Amino acid sequence: MATAAKGAHACTMGHLALHYGTAEEGPKAAKLLKLLGMVETQVLPLPGGNFYRFVVDNAHFARGDGIIYLSALPEPQRKLIETIHEALGIGTESEHEAVKGMRAMMDNDFEASFHFGFLLESLEDLERIVLDLQDKAENDPDLKGRLKFGFNRAMAGNPEIDARLDASPVYGDVTRYAYGSHGVQAFIETDLLRAGQLGDSMVIELDYVFPGHDQHILSVVELG
Repeated sequence: MATAAKGAHACTMGHLALHYGTAEEGPKAAKLLKLLGMVETQVLPLPGGNFYRFVVDNAHFARGDGIIYLSALPEPQRKLIETIHEALGIGTESEHEAVKGMRAMMDNDFEASFHFGFLLESLEDLERIVLDLQDKAENDPDLKGRLKFGFNRAMAGNPEIDARLDASPVYGDVTRYAYGSHGVQAFIETDLLRAGQLGDSMVIELDYVFPGHDQHILSVVELG
């Protein structure tokens, strides 16, 4: 496995800039990030919609990394997305075959295209977040019908991990497996965040890695 070169400079992930569609979607998108565990540190009202600053946890409150910026789509970008949708007939009976193919791919594999992931330190936290979001996707007017879920278990073979996932309220019935061992993935696709080739949705990934394993889903890709 590759390792960092001796004397390599230190570096962390600084920030990610996300967009929501229209001004009224801003508070809903911000609500989703809070439910995912992000910490809101600033809200700046702007004419086209609020600008938000989040951090992944309180330890990053005043740091320059671990940041998520959330703002409204700029008008030129919104117009470009609308033009692409019109040209490809997205959502119509004449939708382009390439769009159908892309959607079919994403339905089969949430991580096949652009997405971003968060690593959680507790499987229980991941389960709690997912169960809460699933409930709100059914009952919260801001999120109802706006979230789509997918899950990958760790590759089978570790009896302790297999037993824990069999008993999980999230993974107990899951039959999809990650491209790696000793960890799990949860995917939340939402149109409250606008990204990707069609600019119509975003996939968020929540990960957990079982402790004590150097080789896991985020360190080595395995093909079964």
